[in-house]
Amino acid sequence: MVNPSRKPIIGIIGGVASGKSTVAAEFGKLGCQVISADVIAHKLLKEEPVRDQVCELFGRGILRPSGQIDRKELARIVFADEKKLAALNKVIHPRVLRRIEELIARYNSCEPIKAIVLDVPLLVEIGWANRCDRLIFVKCDRKRRADRARQAGRMDGQDVDIRENFQISVDKKAELADNTIDNNSDFLTLVRQIQDIFSDMDRSS
Repeated sequence: MVNPSRKPIIGIIGGVASGKSTVAAEFGKLGCQVISADVIAHKLLKEEPVRDQVCELFGRGILRPSGQIDRKELARIVFADEKKLAALNKVIHPRVLRRIEELIARYNSCEPIKAIVLDVPLLVEIGWANRCDRLIFVKCDRKRRADRARQAGRMDGQDVDIRENFQISVDKKAELADNTIDNNSDFLTLVRQIQDIFSDMDRSS
């Protein structure tokens, strides 16, 4: 085990819009505590010091009339320019990772929690794969992922490809995983796979 005497850490990896957050949420229903990097980042963007820093980088045109950052507009800007994405990550990533560390420390001392699930889009890229006791790859066909992203109003197929250009390849992530969950079928099939993996972890702990 990577974390002796601590809660097991489960890392969820996969392509853009593959269903990683859905898988993480199902582990949450089984008694795990989910840490979502996206949720943390969204909260950070609402904090005045962070918002001001991001506006200094990209201009006040990224603000909505409410004064909050338009995340879609920000994504459109940074995913079109590698340097701009790196500049944003320099502001956001250290804060997100500090918060994740704080939450891991808190949840490790919470008796009812069975495991900690990391829903972190760039988990492998930031070098946190070795922090996990188990890596679970969510397999989902590219077309299905693009369709889901489009239906959710998040992005289109081209946006999925653009974002994945900044990540380790889906094939490489699959190779790193301890388990694979196939998310090309219905929801009940997905849930059964998650329950099987969790039961296996419970037996081997």
